[in-house]
Amino acid sequence: MNQVRAWTLDEGAERARASYRAAFGAEPDGVWAAPGRVNLIGEHTDYNGGLCLPIALAHRTYVALSAVEAADVTLVSRQEAGTWSAALADVGPGAVDGWPAYAAGVAWALGQDGHAVGGFRAAVDSCVPYGAGLSSSAALESAFAIALDDVFGLGLGADDEGRQALAAACIRAENEVAGASTGGMDQAASLLSRPGGALLLDLRDGSRTPIPFDLAAAGLALLVIDTRAPHRLVDGQYGQRRATCEAAAARLGVPTLREVAPAELPSALAALDDVRLPDGSTVPAELVRRRVRHVVTEIGRVEEFVAALTSGAARDVGPLMDASHASLRDDYEVSCPELDVAVEAARAAGALGARMTGGGFGGSAIALVAADQVEDVSESVRAAFVGRGWAEPGTLSATGDGAAARVLDDAGE
Repeated sequence: MNQVRAWTLDEGAERARASYRAAFGAEPDGVWAAPGRVNLIGEHTDYNGGLCLPIALAHRTYVALSAVEAADVTLVSRQEAGTWSAALADVGPGAVDGWPAYAAGVAWALGQDGHAVGGFRAAVDSCVPYGAGLSSSAALESAFAIALDDVFGLGLGADDEGRQALAAACIRAENEVAGASTGGMDQAASLLSRPGGALLLDLRDGSRTPIPFDLAAAGLALLVIDTRAPHRLVDGQYGQRRATCEAAAARLGVPTLREVAPAELPSALAALDDVRLPDGSTVPAELVRRRVRHVVTEIGRVEEFVAALTSGAARDVGPLMDASHASLRDDYEVSCPELDVAVEAARAAGALGARMTGGGFGGSAIALVAADQVEDVSESVRAAFVGRGWAEPGTLSATGDGAAARVLDDAGE
């Protein structure tokens, strides 16, 4: 099985600094890093005012960055070819394509919020797997957010309230500049997580609650399986589901689907019929009901999952993971063959529970396994993929890491 290794902070920082030196012939003002994330449960609930439970990964995106006198932006990345440059004034919705939209878009969003961000140049390197549903885009945005905050003295990164403002700028960059209509879970996880814990996010009131997440104490491990199936959220599928949920909430007369209590679900479903989306398409009633049913039941599963973790019953969350995957596969229809096979193979090898994680349409699955069964479960998944003629998946372990931070200053310390 292909193990996806996380770099040490020193290793990642030096890689980014070396890229900066090679590109610009100078030392950066510093290096900043932000983690990818795994969502334990609560998928497609964030943009519905719901609950989700992410943890930060040890896998991070590193940004070596310096302010420049000219009001322009220059970017390079070890993961992408070439150098991208533009005037800062030219960055905005519809003006930037590809990965620079996520980076330069943060500067644009901070400027829109009234913060004085000047020109800069930066080099990027990352060990967050691309396209794996582990929020490589949010890690990129968050690393730039914390770097720009530091370099331009915005004063937002020092506390959670300020970091929420940075997260909001990242979300705006992704939604408006990159054109991906994602919710706010990923950026919050990258900017607000604490080591050794999960982060319960309530997207209705913006509250955040640390949740204990010590699987090792329970003799467990969380195996992340990167299926290597392409994961793309800007092809309309994600946006179509979000628009369907928003239209359903409007039809029910509530701000978001969070307001639909589980006990009210049968009557809510009965009240729904066809909805017309902003793009002019129509979603039939049965499909609308399935989307709503997933969101309402998934929020309930998050609550049960949190209750189990806080009571020390981590071994009991497996069935909730299984039910989440079934709902995402059947009601929300965001799974794919690779994700389903990964989940089924993990369970067959003894996983206590397994589910897809992230937006879907490819990406990664997670499996809760006994610590001494990680290799057996990994091999079972690998064999299932090879047997179908697919590329071997990658694996990594997730334990809950810290948030975006500066990891190297201009003196190399």
